[in-house]
Amino acid sequence: MKLTEAMLLKYGEIALRGKNRQLYEERLLDTVRGRLGREYTVIREQGRFLIRRADEGAFDYDFVTARVKNIFGLVGLCPCVMTEEQCIDNLRALALAYARKHFSGKSTFKVESRRADKRYPLRSQEISASIGEYVLNGMDNMTVNVRNPDAVLYVELRTHAYIYSETISAPGGLPPGASGKGLLLLSGGIDSPVAGYLVAKRGVQLEAVYFHSPPFTSERARDKAADIAEALSVYTDTRLHVIKFTDIQMLIKGKTPPEKLTLLLKRAMLRTAEKAAERRGCQCLVTGDSIGQVASQTLAGICATNSAVSLPVMRPLCGFDKLEIIALAKKIGTYEISIRPYEDCCTLFVPKHPETNPKKSIIERIEANMTGLDALIEQAAMTVEA
Repeated sequence: MKLTEAMLLKYGEIALRGKNRQLYEERLLDTVRGRLGREYTVIREQGRFLIRRADEGAFDYDFVTARVKNIFGLVGLCPCVMTEEQCIDNLRALALAYARKHFSGKSTFKVESRRADKRYPLRSQEISASIGEYVLNGMDNMTVNVRNPDAVLYVELRTHAYIYSETISAPGGLPPGASGKGLLLLSGGIDSPVAGYLVAKRGVQLEAVYFHSPPFTSERARDKAADIAEALSVYTDTRLHVIKFTDIQMLIKGKTPPEKLTLLLKRAMLRTAEKAAERRGCQCLVTGDSIGQVASQTLAGICATNSAVSLPVMRPLCGFDKLEIIALAKKIGTYEISIRPYEDCCTLFVPKHPETNPKKSIIERIEANMTGLDALIEQAAMTVEA
């Protein structure tokens, strides 16, 4: 009986894409192959992807799992054994061998089968019954429990036959780059990395920009932003660009009423980011704004800042409260980095009494009267540091 160790990959909503499904599959395949390197091959397998060793070496499940479990587009990873021989006698023998190896300490089990080829001589229920009986007779101290078993033995008949008992969760969504490219305004706080994660989950390839204001912000604050971008790269490659913002910040601070300072700074950031985005081929900007969370994120504040740019500004956290954002930040591994005590340029220049109901026309008029601002924004966007 020839057995091959492998891993089945399940994907979610891209299976529902009509004529575009193949494009999404190809992008997802390329991403998985890029994560694994040459030691493993990845191919299509009738509604699944299949990972196998490229040679006769041992399959390293821990290595493969670590590399692919966070790829957007995948919903599950199934470490399995596979065989080309799909006759029921071979499947029963393989299932028993698998159960003896993997069901130690379990007392109840059931079998669930699925056949992609409906021409197979047995129906799914008959396959499960035949294999379940064989395993039951070959395993001491195990009984069948179809309602709440300790273990489930899955049997899938596709191009090959696959047997497994575990599905490792993956994040779902759409594969990286399937929906275009966006530029994330990465502040170094808790919110913006989570916003980047959520947009990337919808297939947007991310680049990120951090506004650095020496000497008001330290190199440690810059390093914190770089570490956040690296943490996001676990899910989607996130290249960080650094824009020096000191001159713009000081110009605006000297010519703006204190209560309007935050709004004018955010407009300048959006304008600078838009120019950088257009040079990088990005189709949108992404921010961590959440409606009403701070003074500049009221609807009036958002309206007053949005008019600064023509690119769409994605705000995936607009309906989240802070506790929800923190929970997700912890889940994706950015929270502990974000709470490092190194402040960014936004938090250092927050006025005591910021305006919560600004008039867009007034904000735009103040900005229009700032001589030299346009030139500084253009210069900052031209001197982005990678």
